[in-house]
Amino acid sequence: MSDFIETAPEMNLEPKDIDNLMDELREYHATYSPLFHRREQREQSEKYLNGLLLDIPTKAIEPMVLVQEGADPNEIRARQHFISEGAWSDETILKRHWQEVNQDLGEEDGVFTLDGSDLAKQGDESVGVKRQYCGELGKIANCQAGVFLGYAGRKGYTLLDRRLYLSEEWVEDAAYAERREKCGVPEDIGFKTKLQLSWEMIEAVHKEGTLRGRWLACDEAFGRDTRLLDKVAGIGLWYYAEVPHDTQVWLERPATAVPEWSGKGRKPTRERLVEGEPLPQTVAAIAQAQPAHKWSRHTIKEGSKGPIVADFAFLRVVAVRDELPGPEAWLILRRDVISGELKTYLSNAPVDVPLKTLVRISGMRWPIETCCEEGKQHNSSTIKSESYLTNAGSYIVTDPKAQWH
Repeated sequence: MSDFIETAPEMNLEPKDIDNLMDELREYHATYSPLFHRREQREQSEKYLNGLLLDIPTKAIEPMVLVQEGADPNEIRARQHFISEGAWSDETILKRHWQEVNQDLGEEDGVFTLDGSDLAKQGDESVGVKRQYCGELGKIANCQAGVFLGYAGRKGYTLLDRRLYLSEEWVEDAAYAERREKCGVPEDIGFKTKLQLSWEMIEAVHKEGTLRGRWLACDEAFGRDTRLLDKVAGIGLWYYAEVPHDTQVWLERPATAVPEWSGKGRKPTRERLVEGEPLPQTVAAIAQAQPAHKWSRHTIKEGSKGPIVADFAFLRVVAVRDELPGPEAWLILRRDVISGELKTYLSNAPVDVPLKTLVRISGMRWPIETCCEEGKQHNSSTIKSESYLTNAGSYIVTDPKAQWH
């Protein structure tokens, strides 16, 4: 028998849940309305918020206005101007959002979640679009790419922040100069990797200090970067990072020493493994070597996927840093009992953390994947620089120009 471990609740709304939706929506908008500089912005933001919840095939501006206001070209232009040219303090709105998330969903052991998400596009008018790897399609394709920071806990989940990824060509190539100007990309913007963009979001939420949380969960696209993991650990978060199967660790800390000087050349200053000490092993090899009694079976509820039954093994290991032993960490091995798929994780959680907690956190990444997928379904328009965040079914409109942090 395996125990059943809850992760985050699904957002399966029933008719009774939306009986007072319009009143709640007005209250929700009133929280952010004072943060817009002008009356027109406050009015348009409320109309746009309502428009995003319309039951229409596409959420482009014109279809929204046709339903809400009729065929009014002035209203269409006003709404388009609000989205493409309007300016307000994006940072201020996001900070207020984090406060609201803490109030509604915040927990001391809340989980920050990190994920990349790409959106396939036609043509070359959208900001940042180019032929690059598209996770949505699983191949090189014309798309926009972004990174997202979310939050999940026992009471629900949401998105916290987002960054649009601009390739080096988009930022530096003269051939893209006209497209940069057309899309409103600032002239002083510099190229940043997805990992750098991810850290900016994590650091911003941490520095604000208004949202409780303990963990940072991410897939191997981020977990393979030890610099990012060390930064996360440095601000006091416990990372729970999926890592590639060829990631190497030591089962015990090997001895290191600075080699004796031979009397020629520079004196060595960097420690090296002592001769005869074992080399690190891949996490896949360690998983294969685990005897049957080291594995325990657990059932995890993972959102729309339903219950997943997996066998787990837990080991304390020594991580590799610059080919030398680094910090101690948990190696968590998770093997699906049906497909046999193996997932491998590293975590800097303390040695006394309950093992069931490590099982639970392994299933806490589905909320951000769901947020991104639902966001794509809602964001079927082709507005060049529109951006929004979902929060319990509602939306926060954010300044398109502020994407270039």
